[in-house]
Amino acid sequence: MGESTANPAGAAAGWRRAGIAGAAIGVVAAGAAAGVAIERMTVGRGMRSKARLALDASSPYGQLHGTPGRAVADDGTQLYYETDEVEPAGDPPRRRRLFGRRRPAPVTVVFSHGYCLNQDSWHFQRAALRGIIRTVHWDQRSHGRSGRGLAQADGLPVSIDQLGRDLKAVLDAAVPEGPVVLVGHSMGGMTVMALAAHDAEYVRERVVGVALVGTSSGKLGEVNYGLPVAGVNAVRRFVPGVLKALGQQVDLVERGRRATADLFAGLIKRYSFSSRDVDPAIARFAERMIESTPIDVVAEFYPAFQEHDKAEALAAFRDLPVLVLAGSGDLVTPSSHSEAIASLLPHAELVLVPDAGHLVMLEHPETVTDRLAELLTRAGAARAATADRTSRTAGG
Repeated sequence: MGESTANPAGAAAGWRRAGIAGAAIGVVAAGAAAGVAIERMTVGRGMRSKARLALDASSPYGQLHGTPGRAVADDGTQLYYETDEVEPAGDPPRRRRLFGRRRPAPVTVVFSHGYCLNQDSWHFQRAALRGIIRTVHWDQRSHGRSGRGLAQADGLPVSIDQLGRDLKAVLDAAVPEGPVVLVGHSMGGMTVMALAAHDAEYVRERVVGVALVGTSSGKLGEVNYGLPVAGVNAVRRFVPGVLKALGQQVDLVERGRRATADLFAGLIKRYSFSSRDVDPAIARFAERMIESTPIDVVAEFYPAFQEHDKAEALAAFRDLPVLVLAGSGDLVTPSSHSEAIASLLPHAELVLVPDAGHLVMLEHPETVTDRLAELLTRAGAARAATADRTSRTAGG
């Protein structure tokens, strides 16, 4: 990009490419923008702004917090996490609703969030398990309250492999002993796969269950995002360069994002949810998380998804209880990617949630929470069986 801005001809060519990419992005935005245009016919912009402020003020989402901690990644990046411990009394009605008479596994469940989100995206699952199961929620590098990636400040691109090593640093700090269940959504699921590729021995020794939610093991370059072929090809060709350019004009872009809040709200809703009747407070909650991700972070992470390929790493989970769950209407990581993951894991439970999009854990929280509870029960049974076999072997 530096060469393009060094001379007028290069700059003109760069902005022509940006214009073409803008047109491609416009194809993506068309459906959402149409909905926004209809809304503008009946509701003034000032009223919509007031409504957003009211939703922000009254929203209970993202307000859960635990004991804070920090892990240090291998490049020195500070990674923020919070721990919710088991409470002796717990909440008997909530425990019964999730587990009935079954005893949940005595494990630590570690939640990894997706691209442009943060640990609060697991709000409902955190609320359901709080005090009953030990849980750890962390913010991926450059997201939420974690530090900006130091390697990226030095010019190194983000990789999914790096995120896997980050997760290992969090596990070492927050869960130094005991069995672990790994839960990852979207980029978080890819992070879990990268951990397996990085440290399969850790998975064998410590991990007793895995949940992969709305994620992919690779071939993300083939996703069409619900667009016609021409629009998809243009987006794939030009967006990485445009994002890089925008990432170098952070202040200007952030002002533009605020000025076009209605359009972005429509885009976020289209690519986050599938239901027509999503609670406005939930939609606004998702919007706030995505809005809080700086454009330069968006630009840094985007190329990593095109390179992501962790199908072989899934072998580390082959003998474990695994939940593979996705929304049937997911346009970002289509449910066919979850089906491909499940086909490689003989003990996986595949769940495709009807009328659900990419943020399925917010759109249909009870479904996701109930399936996680079932996974924890399966993990407990599997662990008990393994311990029994080990005991019998040791005893001759």
